[in-house]
Amino acid sequence: MDRRAFVAAVAISGLGTRDSGLAPPESRVPSPESRVPGPELEEATLDDLQGMMASGRHTSRSITQLYLDRIATLDRADGDRPGVNSVIELNPDALQIADAMDAERKAGRVRGPLHGVPVLVKDNIDTADRMETTAGSLALVGAAKPKDAFVAERLRAAGAVLLGKTNLSEWANFRSTHSVSGWSGRGGQTRNPYALDRNPCGSSSGSGAAASASFCAVAVGTETDGSVVCPSSTNGLVGIKPTLGLVSRAGIVPIAHSQDTAGPMTRTVRDAAILLGVLAGADPRDPLTASSRGHAERDYTRHLDANGLKGARIGVSRKSMGFSRDVDRLVEDALDVMKRAGATIVDPANLPTDGQFDAAEGEVLRYEFKADLNAYLAARGVRLDGAPATLQSLIDWNARHADREMPYFGQELFEQSQAKGPLTTPAYRSALAKSKRLAGTEGIDAALRAHRLDALVAPTGQPAWTIDLLNGDHFTGGYSSASAVAGYAHVTVPAGMVHGLPVGLSFFAGAWSEPTLLRLAYAFEQATKHRRAPRFLASANLAE
Repeated sequence: MDRRAFVAAVAISGLGTRDSGLAPPESRVPSPESRVPGPELEEATLDDLQGMMASGRHTSRSITQLYLDRIATLDRADGDRPGVNSVIELNPDALQIADAMDAERKAGRVRGPLHGVPVLVKDNIDTADRMETTAGSLALVGAAKPKDAFVAERLRAAGAVLLGKTNLSEWANFRSTHSVSGWSGRGGQTRNPYALDRNPCGSSSGSGAAASASFCAVAVGTETDGSVVCPSSTNGLVGIKPTLGLVSRAGIVPIAHSQDTAGPMTRTVRDAAILLGVLAGADPRDPLTASSRGHAERDYTRHLDANGLKGARIGVSRKSMGFSRDVDRLVEDALDVMKRAGATIVDPANLPTDGQFDAAEGEVLRYEFKADLNAYLAARGVRLDGAPATLQSLIDWNARHADREMPYFGQELFEQSQAKGPLTTPAYRSALAKSKRLAGTEGIDAALRAHRLDALVAPTGQPAWTIDLLNGDHFTGGYSSASAVAGYAHVTVPAGMVHGLPVGLSFFAGAWSEPTLLRLAYAFEQATKHRRAPRFLASANLAE
């Protein structure tokens, strides 16, 4: 299946005019040293922020205000200067939530490492507050308010300040085979903060760009295939695509229940481990999470070890390489680092079924999207033009509002999904069983077993491509599909830069392998320190 489908004028809460992405950026955003608020927040970790609040140097309210000011300065377009355009909506109650967290801290109660910390979540994650949940679609603006998603509940319980919602590829990039990652009818085009004419990748594009630009401490994205790890790679982040069932899907606008999951998008492995511990756990609204008992942990940081590569056996997925000389060079450098850190590199260690499940995955997603989206809309009580919403009614709504909803690409995936039958259809059941078998037991599991590996590695993707609303995404290669289809864990971590643009390295293994992957990724991160803050350049400097 073409991953471009998955990785690949309304103003809300005063965020300004929608950025269509057509106008080329003409200037660089002012540097943090000049007019950008809160330079101390740039690259600040969760530990840094807790230290600021514990010492009294800052409060949750002052930190929240600084992030709001930073978003206003760097995310919003200003005259001829484009913004990153990653935040689709700000929470009007953010400062009040911060005040409440400050009051708790003053009274001697600190809930944990997210207490008082501003977090951004993707606009397909339900929040029971004054913010919208629209999956980037104008059709859902003003629709019935949802309950909190389990993810939102866990963040609130941890004391996080829900700062706002991030833009995304509309409907999580499952509307058109020619879509542009980071574009939605409601939010316009999100830009890559490293070079504003470049794409942020994947449907969690806004979460990736916002976290990288230090518009929040950490962000939450969602993935069906590539939509956490690809924007993490192109925005220089650590991203975790958890094992299916570790994080509840309840209250998240769906694509496919056999692959959907939420996951952390952060600037460090430690922050990703902390956030995963907040999000993981059983949820009665999502029966699959019962399988996480005995696997979900509250503190994944205990697995972080700077010497964690020593003695590890790591296989190289060579079939995921070869699409870019520069990316291959970064992977070879990474392998050298791992060898020097004491790892045994098994090269090659390809998946024996690589690419054989793509067509089956495509069938599964089309069947499940129709069933799952209809169920979500019905449960939420959404109505369009006075009638209950279904996938067919969304297709009709988009056609009536094509000038705003479909100015650059259509809704072929919607239409193909609508043509599918129920989940009792033999063709669906066969495709699901085939894809899980080929990606999982005969794919990743087989490679791990054959070579006695702790994990495999591959390049997560290419450097960010230029935004192209006329032709769609220009995806050339990388890794995500086997882990996504199998429902297994996958962690990406910065591997270096190509002409000033970040590229990620993927660590992946079997189900419930998050502790091992975090140990390996942390050791690699500590040995390399490849993360670089974005400079908001107008265009990539190809001389770098």
